Amino acid sequence: MSNSEGISQAEVSKSVETALAEISKASSIAELKKAKGSILGDGSALAGFSSRLGKLAADQKAEAGKIVGSARAKVTEAFESRESELSAVEEAKLLEKEAIDVTALGRIARTGARHPLSLLQEKISDVFVGMGWEIAEGPEVESEWFNFDALNFDADHPARAMQDTFFVEPTQQKLVLRTHTSPVQVRSMLDREVPIYVLCPGRVFRTDELDATHTPVFHQVEGLAIDKGLSMANLRGTLEHFARIMFGEEAKIRLRPSFFPFTEPSAELDVWHPGAKGGARWVEWGGCGMVNPNVLRASGIDPEVYSGFAFGMGIERTLMFRNEVSDMHDMVEGDVRFSAQFGMVL
Repeated sequence: MSNSEGISQAEVSKSVETALAEISKASSIAELKKAKGSILGDGSALAGFSSRLGKLAADQKAEAGKIVGSARAKVTEAFESRESELSAVEEAKLLEKEAIDVTALGRIARTGARHPLSLLQEKISDVFVGMGWEIAEGPEVESEWFNFDALNFDADHPARAMQDTFFVEPTQQKLVLRTHTSPVQVRSMLDREVPIYVLCPGRVFRTDELDATHTPVFHQVEGLAIDKGLSMANLRGTLEHFARIMFGEEAKIRLRPSFFPFTEPSAELDVWHPGAKGGARWVEWGGCGMVNPNVLRASGIDPEVYSGFAFGMGIERTLMFRNEVSDMHDMVEGDVRFSAQFGMVL
């Protein structure tokens, strides 16, 4: 079929064949979209024909326009058809990949477990919240004044030495990694109105070597009660209630005279552990006593009006003899098999 000298049928047909071959060659949607510019875009041969139409004589434009329009329609239809075909193929592959065999045995996923130290710390906190106490927290990097001075430690007390305490450089700032959670008690006395009943759980640091019974980073829980008329009888009753919840109704406590700078009188706390491995026995659990008047004065509380008691014990130590954990390494090495023994409830 002849045409005006501007645009011939053969010329257009050849461009259509080239475009159809390129469409057919595309093996994926991505390849087809990448080739779209050379097939139908502004730089394609079909676009070139369209721009040439405007330069033809008036009597040539109608027939040439039909040829170019028909060619564009044919290529566009082929492109859309190939696009649908490839889309269907890719969708089928995706469905095949994501297919689930409902007859296959299910995978048994291992149930995770929280660390028993976290569980025990929360259990202890719940005991005291149930008695109307509050939970108090403080910074782990602490000033020497809160960690030692306000707690009635002398300037030459052995606990201040490098052998026991991590000092933060530069040492002129007088900052340490707290060696106990007692600074939280001081902060509570400074920040709160009396009466005060707070439990202070948290992480503490001492320069111990890691072995079966020691670790340089461990957890303590300390309690502080400040009110009018508190005595050792109140302290003993609180600790007996606490011990029975931790170790069973048959548990009991005894207090042995001791010395701590921040309490006077002071006592070592032992607990009768009825479920201990090898039979019931006495176990040293922590320290306690009546808050030293000097500590009350340092916190702005009049010891002539108020008295208080305090106690503290290690959470790791409590876990060791409460749940028969024999080696401190098990608590710090992060092996999920250790935590899995305890589940989600301790």
